[in-house]
Amino acid sequence: MIYLKLFWSFFQIGLFSIGGGYAAIPLIQNQVVDINSWLTMSQFADIVTIAEMTPGPIAINAATFVGIQAAGIPGAIVATFGNLLAPSIIVITLAAIYMKYKELKVLKSVLSLLRVAVVAMIMSATLSILSMAVLKDGGVEYLPLIVFLVGFILVRLLKLSPIKTIFASGLIYLCISLLIG
Repeated sequence: MIYLKLFWSFFQIGLFSIGGGYAAIPLIQNQVVDINSWLTMSQFADIVTIAEMTPGPIAINAATFVGIQAAGIPGAIVATFGNLLAPSIIVITLAAIYMKYKELKVLKSVLSLLRVAVVAMIMSATLSILSMAVLKDGGVEYLPLIVFLVGFILVRLLKLSPIKTIFASGLIYLCISLLIG
């Protein structure tokens, strides 16, 4: 039964993850934390962090990690397959349609509107994870907030690569932690 639930949950996530991995984060959270209780919110934040740091798409990595957590290696295989099936079918179908009708004005309008919805989903995921990292016990944790702000500045303003930003943020966090004690 757990395998069917994993498959169905991640099939739905794959089916409705318009906008990629970051847009899928709220859907994954809803399935694995709220509906099925496979993870706590804290564990979910850890899984998202690990899924982001490891190579590959975040939704597929998250499916693999959640599957392992819920039902071991077979669970990882089932969740990952469930996550990949719907998007694979959709991408093949949409690629054929797009190649045939890419100059239609209505198609361009639909794609433009979908971009706005994707931004909203990404922003929702960002705020959820940021609040978990920065807000603890009713107060603000300043060290994670500082690391977030420095990382944001490094990526957005100084155009540092995400990999270098991750290492720089970890180094900054380590140095500040050692200084504070």
